[in-house]
Amino acid sequence: MKNKGTKQKSKKKGSENAFGCDLTEHLQNSGQDVPQVLKKCAEFIEKHGIVDGIYRLSGVTSNIQRLRYSCNMFVYNNGVAIAKTQAA
Repeated sequence: MKNKGTKQKSKKKGSENAFGCDLTEHLQNSGQDVPQVLKKCAEFIEKHGIVDGIYRLSGVTSNIQRLRYSCNMFVYNNGVAIAKTQAA
């Protein structure tokens, strides 16, 4: 399956982004078995989006991009979201 939204520059070694990085590397860096962003999304859907077939529906691309950007602005430490500092 082709992913049009993944940018090569975000795949740099040591990247802490939730999206656009190697999954194995991300899990090794975070020390988690499952990405925190996936846990949080599943928790939210189970709490607020119980609709038959919810996991089969596609989302609006602009909303997905906005969520991906927001998720990449934070790192998770023991389940707590911490804002990343921006390099000058």
